[in-house]
Formats: sequence, structure tokens, C-alpha cells
Amino acid sequence: MTEQHETPGGVSGKALQRDIPQATVTRLATYLRVLAGLADEGVAIVSSEELAVAAGVNSAKLRKDLSFLGPNGVRGVGYDVAKLRTRIEDVLGLSQGHRVVLIGAGNLGRALVGYGGFGVRGFTVVGIFDNDSAVIGQSYAGLVVRDVDRLTEQIPALAPTIAVLAVPDEAAQDVCDRLVAAGLPSILSFAPCELRAPAHVEVRRVDLAMELQMLSFDAARNDAPALPEVAQAGSGRIARRVPAQNHPALTHPAPVEPVRGRPTRRTAPRSATPHTATPHSATEPSTKGSVITP
Repeated sequence: MTEQHETPGGVSGKALQRDIPQATVTRLATYLRVLAGLADEGVAIVSSEELAVAAGVNSAKLRKDLSFLGPNGVRGVGYDVAKLRTRIEDVLGLSQGHRVVLIGAGNLGRALVGYGGFGVRGFTVVGIFDNDSAVIGQSYAGLVVRDVDRLTEQIPALAPTIAVLAVPDEAAQDVCDRLVAAGLPSILSFAPCELRAPAHVEVRRVDLAMELQMLSFDAARNDAPALPEVAQAGSGRIARRVPAQNHPALTHPAPVEPVRGRPTRRTAPRSATPHTATPHSATEPSTKGSVITP
């Protein structure tokens, strides 16, 4: 960590946003949540290890993520909670806040508009729309439900930057088209279907059923017994250990000791006449590099 100060050259959060990986952006949102909790508890300074543990990452990854924000922290001391929180909010585009419109005043929509956590994180719901005459005109969380047929004409007055869709699948694409026509740049959809939108419009989808299915898979995997056999990669066969066997071609005979009492053959003394070597071509053993098979 290095001494904390503003980003050199007055570089804004928007200038840094282009270079930050999406995975890091996700973790920055987690760090921001942790910092907000620490600020509420009156914590002024937090070390990288403490912040990493609270965010569920290792300290090396945290320091790398925060390096995208410019110099931060004081070596041997830690990070200033308030300053780091402000810096992350700036990079995530939260410093000015966001105005949100909610489409769909059903059970999910009413639960979302009543959630108090959006306001403390810079998101203010400014309008609710629905097509059900039974709920149009009703008030939820201080907001009156408006007719979705008037969505396009009322968007300019509300000036939202984000729209949240809490509508059924069959209505999601039509509502998305209306929001795009009204100039909404960002859409969050709770409908599980894929939405078609121009490239300049950011669309994110939250599929609660898919998340539950992933949890179900994790639970089933954790409960599954360990497999006794391991499949060889790319072979489709199962690898098993077999006991080692002596290969007949590799078995060396034991040395034969001379029998006692038997006369040994005497050899003639070597002649002093120098021996003339017969020239021959050198050849390598025929088994060099070959595999011996039984």
C-alpha cells in the first residue's frame, strides 16, 4: 500500500472505468457494501487483510482490484474508510446517484420498491408503472402507480437513468422496446427471457430460478459420494492401479558361483605380439529406443 491521495492528473472515475475488468467491478461493489457497513459502525481505518476477509477474497486480489482506482491507503496503517468509499462510488458512477423507474407493481415489484437498501446506495425509485387497472392509482412506498400506456410520455419528466422490469416473460420485450424508445440507457430485468436491445443500451438479467438451480447443483455435488475410480483424460477408460509384474525379458539371471573342487581351465599366456584389430562398422543395439513387449 502507498500513501493515499487523489488520482494523479485529476483523472476522473469515468476515465478509469474503461480499463477495469468486469470481475473487478463486481468485487468493487462488494467492497463498497463492506465499507458502508464499517462506516455505519464508526470504523475510520481498515487494513487490507480485514477488508479482504470481510469481502470474501484474499488480500492480494483486493490490493490488485484497488490498484485500478489509483494510489490508496497508508503503508502499515490501512485504508481510510470514508475516502476509499467515496473513490469506489465515483468509479462505479454512484457519486451523482441514479433515478430508477420500476415497471410492474406485482408482488416482486412492490417488494423492490419497499426495499430501503436502494436509497442508501444511491438509487432512488421515482416512478412505478403497471397495466393492471386494479393497482393503477394505488400508492406504494409513497409512489402512485402509473399506467404503463403513458410510459413513453412520462419518462422525460421523471428523468430516470435506470429501469427495472418486474413483469412476466410475455410482456418483457414490449416494455423493453418502449424504454429504449424513451431513451433509457440501462435496464435491469427480472424476467428470465433474453431481451433484444441496441448495443448502446446495457441490459442485465436476474434469473432467480437459475440461481436456485445452481445452488441445487452445488448441494447435490457436495452430498455425492467420492468416486473410487478416476477416468483418464481424453480416453474414456477408467484408470485402475494393477500390481506390478516381473517382465520375463527384464529378469536378469542370478550370477553362478564356481563349484568348489572342480579344476579350473588354465588359459594360455597372452602373446606379446601386438594384436591387429580387424576393422568393422560400429552398429547400435537393435533394441535401442524400442519398447519390449511380452
